[in-house]
Amino acid sequence: QLQLVESGGGLVQAGDSLRLSCAASGDIFSRYGLGWFRQAPGKERELAAAITWSGGNSYYADSVKGRFTISRDNAKDTLYLQMNSLKPEDTAVYYCAASPVGYSYTVTDSYLFWGRGTQVTVSS
Repeated sequence: QLQLVESGGGLVQAGDSLRLSCAASGDIFSRYGLGWFRQAPGKERELAAAITWSGGNSYYADSVKGRFTISRDNAKDTLYLQMNSLKPEDTAVYYCAASPVGYSYTVTDSYLFWGRGTQVTVSS
């Protein structure tokens, strides 16, 4: 079973950058598509960015397109999310999640394994 642990969250100012990391263990990393979800207070969890098992394809929500970049290093079993030009509306708990190969990596129900999340707070 895949275990996921996020890191890199924190408190930043609007316009700043932050990089999140997600370290995986317990299974073969490249068997999974991966995603970064986020959930703001009082809002539903949303898929912010996702990447296929090979890294060859990616998806971004319109709200983060052009500012966030998702990447993965299969040799290090690690997923990343580079977040630039952060806005107060990016404030949320960010979760790393894994979807087995063969499932659609853009569908939330495809994600079977989840980390515990890391808080990102962007002040104005």
